[in-house]
Amino acid sequence: MFLALILTIHIVVCLTLILMILLQSGKGADIGAVFGGGSSQTVFGSAGPGTFLSKLTIAAAVIFMVTSITLTYFSGPTVTTGKSILDGESVPAVPVQGPSPVKSDAPVGDKTVPGGAEAPTAPK
Repeated sequence: MFLALILTIHIVVCLTLILMILLQSGKGADIGAVFGGGSSQTVFGSAGPGTFLSKLTIAAAVIFMVTSITLTYFSGPTVTTGKSILDGESVPAVPVQGPSPVKSDAPVGDKTVPGGAEAPTAPK
């Protein structure tokens, strides 16, 4: 019951956070920013304190992080036995086949390249 409540809050806050971020306009989004007039809206400039929507976005982000951490904590294993999930499992014996041998018409010591030319040798 507790996890279902946390998960419901998490999903609602997630969707709300997406909508709030999409509703906000970016810094210097007015037409004056095209001609260089957006310099007055710096991070600590004349914009003043944050708007209500930006404060609401910060609160939603904090709630989202807290619910994420809570869901992560409770999604872990409930019993730690120190055993692996593979303990006691038998691995079936499957024959491993190596690479197939390369068949060639040329003898092993032949130094000719197809077409009759002599293959280049490395300098000694």
